[in-house]
Amino acid sequence: MTTHDRVRQQLHALETLLREHRHWRLDAPQAHLFTSTQPFYMDTMEPLEWLQWVLIPRMHTLLDNAQPLPEAFAVAPYYEMALAADHPQREAILAVLQDLDALFARDKS
Repeated sequence: MTTHDRVRQQLHALETLLREHRHWRLDAPQAHLFTSTQPFYMDTMEPLEWLQWVLIPRMHTLLDNAQPLPEAFAVAPYYEMALAADHPQREAILAVLQDLDALFARDKS
């Protein structure tokens, strides 16, 4: 399985987790919320919104077009801080994100 395939698999796992726990939204955020210059759009979106509306679609676009994947990639550390300690799916979300991050770390070794 290629790195692209493994990344796609992790993105699907993340989407499934968000859907199963009702964190997946049907209505897209307003267009101006996508103009943020902050990492993770932290000034305009909630952390889980950014996963759904920015990370997952952008990564799928790269994969669908056989584009190179980002070289510097680590989202789990942000989510360790951004998700409240008592968030019911915190550990499950972090596990999927850590697995995703590991694919990029492995690619460098």
